[in-house]
Amino acid sequence: MAEKKKNMPAARVTWKRDVRRNWPIYVMFIPVILFEIVLHYIPMFGVVMAFQDHSLVDGYFGSKWVGFDNFIELFTGADFPIALRNTIAIALLKCTIGFVMPIIFAFLLSMLHHKKYKRTVQTMSYLPNFVAAVVVASLVIEFLAKDGPLTLLLTKFGAENQNWLANNRIPVFWVIYLVMGIWQSIGWGSIMYVAAIATVSGDLHEAAAIDGATRLQRMTKITLPCIMPMIVMMLVLNVGLSFAAGFDNILLLYMPSTYNVADTVYTYTYRMAFTSGANYSLSAASGLFQSVVGTVLLISSNALSKKLGDTSLF
Repeated sequence: MAEKKKNMPAARVTWKRDVRRNWPIYVMFIPVILFEIVLHYIPMFGVVMAFQDHSLVDGYFGSKWVGFDNFIELFTGADFPIALRNTIAIALLKCTIGFVMPIIFAFLLSMLHHKKYKRTVQTMSYLPNFVAAVVVASLVIEFLAKDGPLTLLLTKFGAENQNWLANNRIPVFWVIYLVMGIWQSIGWGSIMYVAAIATVSGDLHEAAAIDGATRLQRMTKITLPCIMPMIVMMLVLNVGLSFAAGFDNILLLYMPSTYNVADTVYTYTYRMAFTSGANYSLSAASGLFQSVVGTVLLISSNALSKKLGDTSLF
């Protein structure tokens, strides 16, 4: 006990010294704390709507408490299971094909030796990431319209002349969304991998080349294992965020005729809250379910990667 009492003042003095020494950093951190509290933590109180028959007139404290009735209605309804299926399908496509494409692109960039050409390719690939989602969606709508250039090109190869975004057959919309996402994010998503590849020792490649290893063998046996921790970290993040897929782009692209293939949990939550006949309680239940599943996926994927590969995000 005596030792604990002796240590306590020392800890307080250390903290005070740190504040005096680094007070500009603490001051700069205040807006970040306020931002998180005001826009993220305070709104969390709205979760209670998921357990109420919420009314704007009665508010949080006057609305009737209904327990898990909203979740029962959510899972037994006709629309939410379809939205859940679409979310899972899109998430799987993004975590497989969509996740692998930036890695392949980073490997291709690393093979380019002409610096000016390499920088030009990188710059061109980054640009779509900075284009607003509204502009990207408008381009997709124009290109895939019935008289759009991409539709006419596909028609030349025997495809049906149609508005592809209005096609409600599986997996047309999912493929369109996947290709759109790859085009928009492949360059930006490859930045981390390009940086990781650049840190791989050149001596290893030289030694392997002397031993007769081909470029493909050096890439799979040397480069890939060296950047595996980075790949695992990005995979964990992608899995954790995969369930939140499909808000801005899908919201701009889908239409009532394609709800059965395009509606996701995110857009379903939005529609329940902000369209005619808004049901705030059902929307809150859907949002809470999405958040819980996303958190479970993040923790589970991190634990699995730590167990299998001794690499994890946290």
